[in-house]
Amino acid sequence: MATMTVKDFYRDKSIFITGGTGFMGKVLVEKLLRSCPGIKNIYLLMRPKRGQDVQQRLRELLNAPLFEKLRRDCPDELLKIVPVAGDVTEPELGISEADQGMLIRCVSVVFHSAATVKFDEALKLSVTINMLGTKRLVQLCHRMQNLEVLIHVSTAYCNCDRTDVGEEIYQVPQDPEQVIACTKWMDDSLVEELTPKLIAGRPNTYTFTKALAERMLLRESGSLPVAIVRPSIVLSSLKEPVAGWVDNWNGPTGIIVAAGKGFFRTMLCHEDKVADLVPVDIVINLMICAAWRTATHRTDSITVYNCCTGMQNPITWQKFVDLSFKYSRMYPANNAIWYPGGRCRSSAFLNRVCVTFQHMLPAYLVDFLARLRGSQPFMVRIQGKLDKAARCLEYFSTQQWNFRDDNVRRLGEQLSPEDRQTFMFDVKQIDWPSYLENYILGIRQFILKENPETLPIARSHITKLYWLHRAVQFGTLLIVLRILLRSSLTRSAWFFLLSIVLRLCRMIV
Repeated sequence: MATMTVKDFYRDKSIFITGGTGFMGKVLVEKLLRSCPGIKNIYLLMRPKRGQDVQQRLRELLNAPLFEKLRRDCPDELLKIVPVAGDVTEPELGISEADQGMLIRCVSVVFHSAATVKFDEALKLSVTINMLGTKRLVQLCHRMQNLEVLIHVSTAYCNCDRTDVGEEIYQVPQDPEQVIACTKWMDDSLVEELTPKLIAGRPNTYTFTKALAERMLLRESGSLPVAIVRPSIVLSSLKEPVAGWVDNWNGPTGIIVAAGKGFFRTMLCHEDKVADLVPVDIVINLMICAAWRTATHRTDSITVYNCCTGMQNPITWQKFVDLSFKYSRMYPANNAIWYPGGRCRSSAFLNRVCVTFQHMLPAYLVDFLARLRGSQPFMVRIQGKLDKAARCLEYFSTQQWNFRDDNVRRLGEQLSPEDRQTFMFDVKQIDWPSYLENYILGIRQFILKENPETLPIARSHITKLYWLHRAVQFGTLLIVLRILLRSSLTRSAWFFLLSIVLRLCRMIV
């Protein structure tokens, strides 16, 4: 008997998605509708906000560039999305009794990607969303009459306290239930004070609560068919639905935007370390296939999939930074302040010195000039945010992990040739220069909202900035030399050094 294909598995299925309005969730919704046309419904948990109800938010979501291909080729598929008002921070996910009843009767597949991904989130809120939200979802899943699979989205860095990370759920020092109880009865200031002790060994509340959520899932899921997908650092799409699509400033993206504009020039980073980056559509394809495999081959354990690139197709931070600068200059942003440049520093002290002279002092100068013109100062505030973002990334850019991905490789081998092509998650197929070129173009188009027709003007502007940058460097060198040559001792040393260089040049010639 032939194995059921991925596409066939989703036929006539109703799916429930949390976090469907987030970066990864949007790609998941779009991919399911476009590649699995037999799907019955997608129930999308959405939180009413900013005076908009869930229907208004859904219309806004579907008008985004991400859904353009669906709107053009098969608009009827979009009618399958059913918004469900709710909130993972509320008891019973804030879902009404009527909607709960509908989900309990209809849903077969659940994707849980709702989470706060802010590294520096307050522990109480991080626990509420990442842990309590997961617990409440599992409780709802236990009541679902036709549930075939629950996919929980975690992070490869939830076990960043160990350098070798297998596809298993590790023990954690703290009991998840006790952590939840503590954050419930303690006031915010006390929780904040205790946070460094509670998360000891981990860099932030995000990785801490994600690790505890996995342990809690292991205990709470019981006989539910569950799999966990752990992506590393998720960047723009590789191919689908359009190469380079990205819609948030998280991770390296915000820093790359600032570097492209010319006002971010130094960061603490060990260039020889592997940067474990993964395209968002590869993660989504893996999630869709993991659900198929979990439902069609039931086991008594939770299978974990480390969705990473470091083991099969590594790229170092140096190559990532060099290529990012290359394409930022090739496809420059409009109205760049200075020529894109800079470098990674391996010394924390040297980096802080460079931050002072290359980031903060120019920022104060720009704001001073803005005040003289009667404009609102902004650059010091931006540099403050960038410095905070860079510090959050430092933990990950100065270390390296081995994320073993045997389960991911096996899953790829179990797919039919057609499914392997439709739901491609083979990271060996990533060509990093081509991918990062599209990433920079995607940032320009989708983050900065800049029309490709503006490229000639932007390139002309960046060329002027290049020569201005060189002129400033040359001028600075002349000033330094003038200061040095005032002293007869330094003048003698300078001419002695120059004479040696000239002799060497003659010898080479």
